[in-house]
Amino acid sequence: MYILGISCFYHESAACLIRDGVPVAASAQERFSRKKHDSEFPKEAIDFCLRKAGIKVSDLDWVVFYEKPFWKFQRILLSTLTSYPFAWRLFAKAMVMWLADKLWMRSIIAGELAIDPKKILFVPHHISHAASAFYPSGFEKAAILTIDGVGEWTTTTYGQGKGNDLEIFAEIRFPHSLGLLYSVFTAFLGFEVNDGEYKVMGMAPYGKPKQAFCTGGFGRESRRLL
Repeated sequence: MYILGISCFYHESAACLIRDGVPVAASAQERFSRKKHDSEFPKEAIDFCLRKAGIKVSDLDWVVFYEKPFWKFQRILLSTLTSYPFAWRLFAKAMVMWLADKLWMRSIIAGELAIDPKKILFVPHHISHAASAFYPSGFEKAAILTIDGVGEWTTTTYGQGKGNDLEIFAEIRFPHSLGLLYSVFTAFLGFEVNDGEYKVMGMAPYGKPKQAFCTGGFGRESRRLL
């Protein structure tokens, strides 16, 4: 069985091909387009994966997209409407992007690959994260924790992987997000969100703990150093 995984239209687009559960090829689109953080449909990355396996699109059993577009659109629509009129510019920009292409991923994938739309599946964002960690791990059973900015609505999950199964026990939902908090600090330090987080992480060990802050709760006070 051949399964092609696709991500695109957010940050780095990429494609990955697996055969009977074993990765055959994977690549980011930017490696071929030479555009840093290329987010366009990863046609060249897909072609590379198919060539490595020696197959055609017609040989694919499934094509899987890494998130649920309609769930994500619902979150963006509701969150921008609840902040009206302060976020009206963001709302207009988001609607243009989503109504132009992001909302119609099944049609886009089917058109780009000339494949039967019935072969196209959509996986919740955090399930995609969990799968990418658990399945290549080599463990038959493992605890799973995913922490992200935000997927569709979910920002954090914990669960268990066992064999071929993934089970999510609980989740934290938007707007509560440790990942988005990290991005706020990334922007505050002058870096670009969804690009500079790794730079902030790399610079952190070179800092010195000069600033202290206090947090209080449940009758106890704790002091930590930044």
